Amino acid sequence: MPTAVVADPESIVREAVRGVTALATLPEVTTQIIATVENPKSSVGQLHKIISHDPSLSARILKVVNSAFYGVSGQIGSVERAIVLLGLTAVKNIAVAASLGQLFRGAKLGEGFSAKDLWTHCIAVGVTAREIARKTKIGNADDAFLAGLIHDVGILVELQTWPEKIQTICSTVKRSGAKFCDVEQQILSVDHQALGRGLAEHWKFTKACQLVAGYHHTPAELEEDCPQVWAVHVADTLCCRIDKGFNLTAQGQEIDAIALEKLGMDEGMLEEIRANMTESISGAMGVFS
Repeated sequence: MPTAVVADPESIVREAVRGVTALATLPEVTTQIIATVENPKSSVGQLHKIISHDPSLSARILKVVNSAFYGVSGQIGSVERAIVLLGLTAVKNIAVAASLGQLFRGAKLGEGFSAKDLWTHCIAVGVTAREIARKTKIGNADDAFLAGLIHDVGILVELQTWPEKIQTICSTVKRSGAKFCDVEQQILSVDHQALGRGLAEHWKFTKACQLVAGYHHTPAELEEDCPQVWAVHVADTLCCRIDKGFNLTAQGQEIDAIALEKLGMDEGMLEEIRANMTESISGAMGVFS
């Protein structure tokens, strides 16, 4: 009797990402924006030209820039002015958020959870990672926001590729309290971290975003230094504790002590972040949900 051949994890990730990008792709304007912003020679004028062809995105950018999320004084009515005030990176993040929000719709994750709940969680983690970056000065806070926003895109791959299996994973975790990544490995032979890193790479997100998607539950396994991974690990853990949206991925997860050391965070700073989370997240939900 022939022995069944089990696909290796890398092959599973490649096939899944190839399949999902045929169903859930980033809009062309978003990919153009990402490429433009990542090019150090790009200008405000070039970015404005791309955005001006998309009235819906232009309206979203103005909505965000005039919200409390960015705290810009005065009413901004020009997209070009918004780009100047926010910077190219922040505008790229708004475009990505607008695009991703369209993909986290409709599907059911499991009993009591929908794809919309997952998007709520991603926004919460993005906002919290942004606050951590601001307080610890680990780098651009907008980069940390985007990293948090996309950290669970691997679950989007699972939703598109194995809709019934992701429901089984969720129900198993909810019932048993087992670690989400462990159950994924048992059922899929990969977890959402590997799938997320593969999709982030395919979508040409920054290296930091790729690493965050791939190591936010296991930051100590990452050999290179990437402060955004530590920030999102802390943010993800905190957000799952307050049950904001989909919270099964970090159920029972403890903050890695090394994360606080790497970020230079003490208990007082952590408590300050925790105390302001609900208000910060609520403000962002009105803009990005």
